[in-house]
Amino acid sequence: MTGRLRPEDLRSHQWYGAEGQLRTWSHNARMRQLGYEAEEYRGRPVIAVLNTWSDINPCHVHLRERAEAVKRGVWQAGGFPLEFPVATLSETYQKPTPMLYRNLLAMETEELLRSYPIDAAVLLGGCDKSTPALLMGAASADVPAIFMPAGPMLPGHWRGETLGSGTDMWKYWDEHRAGNLTDCELRDLQGGLARSPGHCMTMGTASTMTAAAEALGMTLPGASSIPAVDSGHERMAAASGRRAVELAWTALKPSRILTREAFDDAVTTVLGLGGSTNAVIHLIAMAGRCQVELTLDDFDRIARTVPVLANVRPGGQTYLMEDFYFAGGLPAFLSRITDLLHLDRPTVNGTLGEQIGNAVVHDDDVIRTRDNPVAREGGVAVLRGNLCPDGAVIKHIAAEQHLLKHTGPAVVFDDYRTMQRTINDPSLGITPEHVLVLRNAGPKGGPGMPEYGMLPLPDYLLKQGVRDMVRISDARMSGTSYGACVLHVAPESYVGGPLALVRTGDSITLDVEARTLHLHVDDGELERRRADWTPPPTRYERGYGALYNEQITQADTGCDFEFLARSGKVQDPYAG
Repeated sequence: MTGRLRPEDLRSHQWYGAEGQLRTWSHNARMRQLGYEAEEYRGRPVIAVLNTWSDINPCHVHLRERAEAVKRGVWQAGGFPLEFPVATLSETYQKPTPMLYRNLLAMETEELLRSYPIDAAVLLGGCDKSTPALLMGAASADVPAIFMPAGPMLPGHWRGETLGSGTDMWKYWDEHRAGNLTDCELRDLQGGLARSPGHCMTMGTASTMTAAAEALGMTLPGASSIPAVDSGHERMAAASGRRAVELAWTALKPSRILTREAFDDAVTTVLGLGGSTNAVIHLIAMAGRCQVELTLDDFDRIARTVPVLANVRPGGQTYLMEDFYFAGGLPAFLSRITDLLHLDRPTVNGTLGEQIGNAVVHDDDVIRTRDNPVAREGGVAVLRGNLCPDGAVIKHIAAEQHLLKHTGPAVVFDDYRTMQRTINDPSLGITPEHVLVLRNAGPKGGPGMPEYGMLPLPDYLLKQGVRDMVRISDARMSGTSYGACVLHVAPESYVGGPLALVRTGDSITLDVEARTLHLHVDDGELERRRADWTPPPTRYERGYGALYNEQITQADTGCDFEFLARSGKVQDPYAG
C-alpha cells in the first residue's frame, strides 16, 4: 500500500469495522465495556503505547507520565491510544543480567503488535537492553512504529565534583578499595551519583543505543539526548504520539526505514560517539531481524573511517549527556560527519538529511571538529587471533594507552564468584604485567553474558596506584566502564572456545593496532588440552532458561534466538 490509507484500509478495521460478523459485534461490545463509544476509535488509527515503566526501574520511573503525554499527542492527531505494559529490563536490579531477557521483551513486543488491533506503536524505553529489544520486536512485526527514548538523568554532584553515573561509581569504588575514600565519604557520594529519573547520563549503553535508534531513523530528531526531567522531554513524548498517527495513515513500516544504509549509519554514529561496546551485539541482532547482514568486520571497517567527536565520558574526558544536549544533540553531531552518512534514506520524520539539515553545534569542545577529535578512529576495535577466532572487541579509547600493545602471563579464573573470592589473594602473585582472564561468562556460560568484563584489580595493586590492566573475558562490560578490557571473546569458553583452554602462566599478547589477540601456546598442546576438556553442566533444565540455552547465538552474531533471527514469513492473525 502506498500513499495515504482510507479508514477501511487500517489494520484495526479488521477488528472493529467488518460489519455483519459476530466477532466484530463482540469486539465493539467489549469496547463499550471498556467505556468507549464507537466514534472514539472506529475509523481512527489505533496506536499502541508500549510502556516499560516499573517501580524498580529508575531509568523508566517517569514513563507513566510520559505515556500520558504520548496519548495526549495521539488524541490531538485524531488517533486512539491504547497503553500496554511490557517487560521492564532494569539494568540496576535484574539478575543475572537483563541481557538474558532482551529477547524475551523482543518476543513480547512482536507478538503483542501482531495479535492486537494496532495500526502503529510508540515504544517507550531507554535502559540498556530495552531499546534494542523493543526495536527488534517492532522490526519483526513490521507494524509502523516510533521509538520514544526515556532520556538521560541529570548530572551527578558530590563535594564540588560533577559525577557520571556508572563511570564515577567504578572510579570511586576503586579509590575506596585503595584506602583513599572512607566509608562515610562513600555513603555521601552514593546520594549524589544518580539525582533524577532517567538512564545513565554518560555515553554508556543506554545513551549509545538511544542515539543509535535516532541514527537509524526510528525517533524524532534530537529525541535521544533530551534529559528525562526536562520539559522538552514531555513535549517530545506528545510529538511522538502525533507522529505515530501519521505513520499509521501512511503505513510507513520499519522495513522501509531499517535498511542496510541505516545500519551503516548507526554503526558510524556509535563509533563516532565513542559509544558502548554493547552496541556491537545489539546492532548485529537488530540488523539480523531486518535480514541485513551486519558483522564485526563492518564495525572494524567503519571504525577506521570515522573520528570520535563526542567528548562525553567515559570515552571522552569531560562532559555528560546534558552538555551534549545543550551543544546541539545528535543532529548537531551528525552534521559534522555528513560525508559519512546516507542522507537520502527515510526516517519516521522525513529523510535523514532533512532531520539534520538545520543542526548547529553550540560548543566545539563537547562536539569536536574533525580537525580536533577526541580520537582519530572510532572508539571500538575488533580483534582476531587464536584466542578469539570469531572475534572479540575492545573500547581502546577508554584504556590506558601503554596497555594497547602488551604481552603478559595469564591469571585464569573459571567463574566470576571465584574471581571475587580470590582476586585479593597475595599468593596469586598478580602484578601489573599479568593478564586477568575470566571464562564461563558468555551467552550460555554467564548465563546471559553479564557485565563481568571489567574485572576488578587486586586491592594491593590499587594501593600502589595501578588503575588499569589487560583483562580478557567472554563477558560484556557496562558501557559506562573503562579500561583495557577485551570483551565478547567468541566462541565462548562454555561451548569449548579457545578461552576454555587457557591456563595460568600462559603468555598472551594484545596488539590493538594490529587487531590481534594471541595465546602463545602451540597447536599441539592446545589439542591435548581440548581432549582433556569437559563441558560444564547445563545451567537450566526447564523454563525460559532452557529455551535460552537451546536457541541463543554467540556474541559475534548478536546473541539473538536462532528461531527469531531466521528469515521467513509469519501469518497475520485472522480477526473475523
